[in-house]
Amino acid sequence: MNSHLLRGKVRHRRSRPTVYEFEHDVYYFALDLGELDQVASRLRLVSRNRRNVYSFRDSDHLLPPAEDVRAAVWDHLRAEGFDPDGWRVTLVTSLRVLGYEFNPASFYLCRNRAGELEVVVVEVHNTYHERHVYTLRPALTPAAYVASMDKRFYVSPFIDLDASYTVRVQDRPDSLRIVIDETEHGLPLLQASMVLQRVPLRDRTLLRLFARHPLVPHKTTGMILWHALRLWLRGVRFHAHGEAAR
Repeated sequence: MNSHLLRGKVRHRRSRPTVYEFEHDVYYFALDLGELDQVASRLRLVSRNRRNVYSFRDSDHLLPPAEDVRAAVWDHLRAEGFDPDGWRVTLVTSLRVLGYEFNPASFYLCRNRAGELEVVVVEVHNTYHERHVYTLRPALTPAAYVASMDKRFYVSPFIDLDASYTVRVQDRPDSLRIVIDETEHGLPLLQASMVLQRVPLRDRTLLRLFARHPLVPHKTTGMILWHALRLWLRGVRFHAHGEAAR
């Protein structure tokens, strides 16, 4: 089975108008989209489209909400001008925990017939229950997959929509590293990174993770609000949702 877990650290560092940084332990599911039913049948703690300790719900992903994520991703890639026949797509995401879901960003790692990372689709969610999908067309380097995109979607109330991202992906057999550098008005502002090690996907591992890090989506929502409060108290400009959308 190609599906597995990813464990490691997520780090954020804001450089202006005040320096602000944090680091948290995290884990993600790396799901081969051809194995979704297989994962659910093999693991007692994971289900697809029904409640469990961990549950994958197709409609939690893509626009419009998917009925079948694999079919929807293939349709999306074709609409973007790619021929994904024979490709393998791994979705790096968090699952619902005890029915609750909040997933700030998911990454669809699309590997071509040769097994090379060809396309990365990034799905972003905000706290207004909105989502947006970016399709990255890379400039390949010997060390990493690199692509840039303009910001099209309201996420943080402390960052204006006049911003852009550069995304770097190092996709290795034993690890995955994703670094996102964000500029605002053409100036460096924020770096977010995920440094993750690949771990076999087993029930006993999930049970240990649940015991150590219970209710991960609930914690994610709480930490977003906590860090937002701290930035607001430091006087960082607040962009309301309607204001940023204009």
